[in-house]
Formats: sequence, C-alpha cells, structure tokens
Amino acid sequence: MVLGLAVLGSAGAAQRVVEPGTPLQPLVDAAAPGEVLLLAPGRHPGPLVIDRPLELRGQAGAIITGTGTGSVITVTAPDVRIEGLEITGSGTDLPAMDSAILVQQAAPRTIVRGNRLMNNLFGVYLHGAADSRVENNIIDGRQDLRLAEAGNGVSIWNAPGAAIIGNTISHGRDGIYVKISHHNRFENNTFSKLRFAIHYMYTNDSRIAGNRSRGNHVGWAIMYSERLEVEDNVSDGDRDHGLLLNSTNDSRVIGNVVRQGGEKCVFVYNANNNRLENNWFEGCPIGIHFTAGSEGNIMTGNAFVANRVQVKYVGTRFIDWAANGRGNYWSDNPAFDLDGDGIADRPYRPNDVMDEILWTRPQAKLLTNSPAVQLVRWAQARFPALYPGGVFDSAPLMRPVRVPKPAVPLP
Repeated sequence: MVLGLAVLGSAGAAQRVVEPGTPLQPLVDAAAPGEVLLLAPGRHPGPLVIDRPLELRGQAGAIITGTGTGSVITVTAPDVRIEGLEITGSGTDLPAMDSAILVQQAAPRTIVRGNRLMNNLFGVYLHGAADSRVENNIIDGRQDLRLAEAGNGVSIWNAPGAAIIGNTISHGRDGIYVKISHHNRFENNTFSKLRFAIHYMYTNDSRIAGNRSRGNHVGWAIMYSERLEVEDNVSDGDRDHGLLLNSTNDSRVIGNVVRQGGEKCVFVYNANNNRLENNWFEGCPIGIHFTAGSEGNIMTGNAFVANRVQVKYVGTRFIDWAANGRGNYWSDNPAFDLDGDGIADRPYRPNDVMDEILWTRPQAKLLTNSPAVQLVRWAQARFPALYPGGVFDSAPLMRPVRVPKPAVPLP
C-alpha cells in the first residue's frame, strides 16, 4: 500500500513512502520528474525500469528483489538517484549485462550511492552513462559461478566523466572493469576475493588513487591506456602481480605500495614514457619485471625491499634508473655514503652475471655464498666489460623516501 504524499523533498519535490509488496513500476510510470519514492523496510518486488528523472531511496531494511532474470533496476533517463537500498536477484546472462543496476547510455548523471548490491551477476553497469557516480556502496558478487561466468562489481563502457568512489567490492570477476572510456576517477575503493581489483582497457586521461586490494589475483591491471594518474594505491598479498602496466604510456605511477605479492610486485610490459616515482615494492619473488621493449620510463625514488630478485630485466641495453641525480632505494645494496649526501658512493647493479644464472638455473641458489660465486662477482667489479646489458642505478638512495604503514586486514 502506498501511504500517499508524505513530505516535500529538500528541493520541493514530492516524496511518497511505499510499503513493502506494492508494485513499483506503476508508481514510477506515474511519477513527476524529480519525485522521491521512499521505500519502507521490507521486500519490494522487481524488476523495475526508471524512465524519468526521480529519486529511489530506501529506509533501513528496504530490499528490492529481482526474479532471477534480467536486471533488477534498469535506468534509461538522466539525473536518476538510487540510494540506501539492498538490491538482489539479477539474472546470469553476461551478454545481456544482467545487473543489480543497469544504467543505459540515455541516463547520464545517474547517482548510485550507499546501497548493498548482493548476489547479482554485475553490481552496477554504466553502459555509456556519462558523468555518473557510484559511491559508498557494498557490492558482493555471486560465489556460485565459475570465474569465466561471473560478472564485475562495476563495469563501465564509454562513460566519460564517471566516478567510482569509496565502494567495497568482493567476489565475482573484476572489481572495476572499464573499457573504451576517458576522464574517469576510481578513488578510495576496497577490493578482495576477485580476479583483478581494477581492470583498465583503452581508457585515457583518468585517475586511479587511494584504492586498496588484498587477496586478489592481480591488484591493478592497467592496459592499452594513456595519460593516467595511478597514485597512492595499496596492494597487499595479491596472488600474481600487484601492478601490471601493459602498453600503458605517458602516465604517472606515484606513491603506490605493493607488498607480499605471490609472483611480481610490478610487471612492466611494452609500456613507454611513464614516470614511476616514490613507490614501495616489498617481499615479492620479483620486485619488478621489465620487458618487451619498454622505453623512455623514469624510475626514481622507488624502494625495492626484500624481494628475492629485485629486478628482472629482459633486454641488452644499459638503462640508468636515476633521474636528476636521484635513484632508488635497494635493501640489498651494501653501500657506503662517505660524503653524507644520501646517495651511495657507487652505482648499484641488480642484474649481473650471477642474477642471470639464478633466473635460468634456480638450483644454483644453493651456491650463492660459495667461493666460486664470490669470485664471479669480484671479477665483474674489476672488469666492467663482463657486465651484461641491463638496469643499473647511478645514484642509489641510502634510505627510502618514505616507509608505508603496515598492512591491516580488510573488512
């Protein structure tokens, strides 16, 4: 039962309180632009199509339940706001984009805020909905599907100006998946139990900042994109890579933390003209893997701490990882700083002949402290021609630029 016209909204729009069990679609079809439908606690039946600007709000305990087919809420009008609801019961058709909330291209400036989107295929799908905002939601995907059949927490296709901020996303395929977009912001989200926390494809001029990833396959998978700001993100204990830059160009990767990754802290593949500065890479089997012709990148102020192999560089050129007299911090660098300027007195070389032997013959690690290995290192130091091409740091730092806070459990 609808309790009728209850109060006026802050902008003078009518607000109606809707009791559980009342069909929602007739109320939407009859609503004036800007009207507020306030759902009382209890279960409300879906699915629902919102084809005009209005606000759909929930009081504590209000739930919209789908039928298990299609999307629970489909938005086809601009300036819609959905807030304070629990939404569940979408279908499982990936090509149909079955979602808790499907926002179509005709619905720019949609706001999805403060909802609980539980056990749906996709949480929110912004399919061309420019300048929309998904903020402070809890999105928990389905756990009964294979990874190839699962949807994403938030999917974005061609939605310039969209912002995804402050959400907690778990289970499913990717936390945020974006393809063919620009000028997006992904900030202060938390991700767990996913394939990729953020999966970036063909998306330019955007910002990824302040996000946290833990226990995913990969933290930040940034691919085929340009002019990005990737700043102050944290990856703790992700299975494969904390940060992947694949064909990512002209971007700034600054102040990020990757710790205890299962394979590589960071993997740079065919990525060019980027600036990696003041990042912290710790406790991975490989600190950074640099390959596939990546050129023109600036590496300065980064800390490589207690990685089993600090750098794996695939190439024959000599590359200096220092900029303007400032290199990086290497926890395994037995260096001195006699003049006290904070820069080690000798260059640091993470890739020498023994490193290459250890990559190709891991069993040789048993001989790391043997006289034979020490003799090889001594010969390299006195005959520089023995050094292979690869990375060196002409101005290694004696101390890291900063030490990040310890990891804390995700909620």
